[in-house]
Order: sequence, then structure tokens, then C-alpha cells
Amino acid sequence: MKPLFRWSLAVLALAGVVAGLGATAQNTKLTFWSWRVEDKDFYNDIGKQFQAKTGIGVEFTPYTNAEYPTVISSALAAGAGPDIVHTRAYGGLAQLADAGYLLPIDAKSVPAIAGYSSSLMSAARGFTPETRKRVYGVPFATQTLGIFYNKTVLKRAGITKLPESWNEFKTVLAQIKDKGIIALANGGKDVAVVEQMFGVAGPQFYGGNIFRDGVTKGTLKFTDPLFVRAIRETVNLKEYFPNNFMGIGENEGRALFFTDQAAFIITGSWNIGFFRAQNPKLDFGYMPAPPISKGGTPMVSTFADGNYSINSKTKNRDAALKFLNYLASLEFGQQFTTQLAQASAVPGVKAKDPILQEVIEARQLYGTPYIMLVGFRYNTPTGSELLRNGIQKLFQGQGTPEQVAADVQRGLATWYAPFQK
Repeated sequence: MKPLFRWSLAVLALAGVVAGLGATAQNTKLTFWSWRVEDKDFYNDIGKQFQAKTGIGVEFTPYTNAEYPTVISSALAAGAGPDIVHTRAYGGLAQLADAGYLLPIDAKSVPAIAGYSSSLMSAARGFTPETRKRVYGVPFATQTLGIFYNKTVLKRAGITKLPESWNEFKTVLAQIKDKGIIALANGGKDVAVVEQMFGVAGPQFYGGNIFRDGVTKGTLKFTDPLFVRAIRETVNLKEYFPNNFMGIGENEGRALFFTDQAAFIITGSWNIGFFRAQNPKLDFGYMPAPPISKGGTPMVSTFADGNYSINSKTKNRDAALKFLNYLASLEFGQQFTTQLAQASAVPGVKAKDPILQEVIEARQLYGTPYIMLVGFRYNTPTGSELLRNGIQKLFQGQGTPEQVAADVQRGLATWYAPFQK
């Protein structure tokens, strides 16, 4: 066979391989499971954009928030499940990573994560000594807790100035209540909301980062009087809740707020887009919980909301990594922030929504980790379960703040090593 002819055959063979790879990319469809039912249209659009760029399809399947943990863990345990896993942050991801269900990534496979802060990336690590060294996802959003106020209702109540201290806040709540208007839209039905209320009120009293660092190292305990006071101040807010507040959950509370029936609601930044969608004319604003003393520095609890991860058993590893790189891009992050009115975790994203931008600035200036989620949800009983269930009972007149704090400390000591020394 002549050399030129052999070379021509080689070129044709290589072209056939390349064409075959192109056909493979064109035929690849990634599966992506999530709990974000409300974001289905957004992710479907992102999938179409990604397919137009790469030829790789993406099928987004959302499950309800309540059913998702069981659905995803069962599928992964069976060696099945989607290519792309929308994972919770911190302990939620760690359980899956520690079990070997998630593919580790690094700055070589997803270069953009090198630009994320270490605190954000801690939400994408495992919990065992080995998995804690590795990263298992790209953070997708940051959330900030705080107080949203309804300007229309405040005007109706004759309130012309926002409170500048915690006592002023309670005075304003009392004035609103005395006029027959709902002061706080929150209630005690949903334990997650109960914990969020503590996340807003609590840091002012237990001391934010200083206390959090102490309990993380085991040099301080949750029975500390400062933490007990934080529980008590949170429980005292029930005086300003709607009537029959134990029947008020997140949905009921949000409705009272966006229908101009309640002056304030304690919640997270994820509800900005929801409020606007439910009532485009809603005139509202955001404020951190006022500090104990006027002129003091407020504190706002913040956390990573979750991650985009890859199933370790995926048969489409390269395509999945390509999609993760897209989800870590500024192009995607800006769309996420603009369209969903949530703060993308991608560095450099700017919020066009003025209230969301206020929230982002508050997080940057006054942020402190949402204490139980960030540090104490890695095993059972979780700090969140112990705290939120305890406060819910206090709302109903059962027990004391001291007992709740002692239960938190005792429960966490069954698995958290620094408390066992």
C-alpha cells in the first residue's frame, strides 16, 4: 500500500471517529433531578440554551420539597438516579458524599470553583476525615435571613420610621398590634420557619461569629446564658403573631404579608421573587434584625442553599462535567439572579432587583453563619431538629429556654466530637 494512500485512510478514519463523537454528543441527554418545582421553566430554558451550545440535552425533573430527599437517596443507593443531582448544602450533601454517591470535582475539572469563597465551598464537602478534604458540587445560591416590611401596612398603622434597636422593634410591633393590625405574619406551625425566626433574632443575643466559633471548637456550649437569652427573645415574638398562630405556617404567613394584612414577616431572601410574583404591586423592603442597642452592628444569618453535583455512577461523566462548568459560569449565574430574584453563588453576579441587592450588601457587611444548618446538621439528632422543635414547644407554653438549650447540648454531644471531650 502506498504511503499517501495509507495516510488518506488514516485521515478518513480519524474523521469518522470525530464524526462519531459529534453524533454521540448530539444524542447525549443528561438527567437532572431537583426539589425546585417552582423553577422548572427556568431550568428547562437553561437546558435548551446548553443544548444549543453543546448539542447535549438536559431533562429537568423536579420533585416536591418534602419527597425529594427520599427519592434521590433511594435512587442513588440503588445505583441509579440522575446524572446531575441538585444537592442540599452542608449535612444534606455530606450524607450523599460520605456514602460514595457523588463524584468529587476540583479546580481542574471545574476551574471556576477556584474563585468561590472557602465558606461557600464548605457547603459542598463531606463530613468524614476523607470526604471533608474533597468537593462534591458547585454551590448554586446564597440565602440571607431577615425582616421584610410592608410599606403599605406600616403607613396604615402610622409608622413612619423603621426601628433602630431591638426594643424599638418590639415597641413598633406593639403599636401596630394595638391598632388591630397584624404586626408579624409568622406563626409556629412550620418548624423550619421557627428556626428561621431564631436565625434572625438569635445572633444579636448569642453574639454571632464569636459564639459560633466557640461552639464549633467546643470551647463554648449551647447552655451558655447568651444562647438561652437568644431563645427567650425569639419565643417572646409570639406576642405579636396573628391569632391562632400555631395554625400559621409559611404559606399562610406569606399570604398575610403579600396581601397587605401584616406589617412584617421574618423569612429569607428566597421569598423576594415569590412576593413579586404573587403581588406585583407589593410595596415592601428589607431590614436586618435591629441590634440590641441603637447604633450597634446588626447581624444577619446567611448560608449556601445547595449545590449542583454529579452522580458517581453516571454514564455521561464528560457531558455532566461540561454542564457543571456551565452552571458555574457568570453567564448562568447572572440569569439565575435576574430571573429568579435570588443571589447566585457565582462570584461577580450583580442583582438588578433593588431589594435583593440590599440583601446581598447586608450579607457582605453583617453576615454570620446560620448556626445549626452550617455546623450541626451532619448527624442525628441535628441541631436544627433539637432547636426548632424545642422552640415550637415553648410557643405552646411547654418547657423553658434553659431546658431547650440543655436538650440541644445533650443531643449534639451524642455525635459531635468537640462536645465529647
